[in-house]
Amino acid sequence: MARPGALIKSGIGALACIVVFNACNNNRPENPPGPVPPATAEKKLSPSPDFNADSAYAFVKAQVAFGPRVPNTPAHEKCAAWYVNKLKGYGMEVKVQEGSVTDYANHILKIKNIMASYNPQAKTRIVLFSHWDSRSIADDDSVRKKEPIDGADDGASGCGTMMEVARLLQKSHPFVGVDLMFLDAEDTGQPSDSPREEHKEDTWCLGTQYWTKNLPTGYSPRFGILLDMVGARNATFPMEGNSMRYAGEYVKKVWGIAGDLGFSNFFLYTEDGQITDDHVYVNRLANIPTIDIINYNSVNGGFGSYHHTHADNMQIIDRNTLKAVGQTLMQVLFSEAP
Repeated sequence: MARPGALIKSGIGALACIVVFNACNNNRPENPPGPVPPATAEKKLSPSPDFNADSAYAFVKAQVAFGPRVPNTPAHEKCAAWYVNKLKGYGMEVKVQEGSVTDYANHILKIKNIMASYNPQAKTRIVLFSHWDSRSIADDDSVRKKEPIDGADDGASGCGTMMEVARLLQKSHPFVGVDLMFLDAEDTGQPSDSPREEHKEDTWCLGTQYWTKNLPTGYSPRFGILLDMVGARNATFPMEGNSMRYAGEYVKKVWGIAGDLGFSNFFLYTEDGQITDDHVYVNRLANIPTIDIINYNSVNGGFGSYHHTHADNMQIIDRNTLKAVGQTLMQVLFSEAP
């Protein structure tokens, strides 16, 4: 995950915690519902498939079972192969973009960005994003700080949600094309305790930076939705500042649909701080209006207390949160006209 405002998700991460939100200190109580969007009780929602939270949970668990998905490791390779095989099995057209990037410590990372496309011939397209790698250090933990984390929420939850979307798309057919982008090397940034004089820009979201500089010719989806930390218990998703800046109309569309579905206790109709996450590079470098659904609450300390610690494991994953996000996504996709 990146960081706030100038924040970067501490994994987009760590520095995000320093600059704007102090996002890394989180002992969060359950959050009460926030302001709700304008009443749309008269609106009839388009029929959409039922998002299966149990299935999404199983997809999250399957990723975590490979071990930390750190670039240049066997777990990373095995998980990438699993994505490709499963997505092809759901009838998706799958392309793997391989490349090399350099992290903050000058390590060369072999990365794989994986794009799975439903109805690839459709001109009107919606793209969903999530990063699939996990952080190589637990820099916000008090123990085992040099060891990699599971990244159950920070990485696997968004990808698990997209895997369930892929499974449903083979059975039900929206009017538009849908691309699922599994982005690599997002959680590669400098540790939160790095000296300020050693700070380097753009050390997070390396896979996204690579992808946006090597886009397929003519690729121009209508808009994109980034999923980041969308599976934790008691999660809340404010209207993130950079999303409002670059793609405010789509934020309001998605949050309005979430409210219509009864998920306004998750999707808070209030604007919070800016996060430097994958969507910022997609907006700036690829000119694709993209929003970020990210668990963040500056009032309660920013990111969850488990963020970039070994507590980011399956014990914090909640089916109710996965359901709220996944059903909202399905409704968005099936509400889009070609």
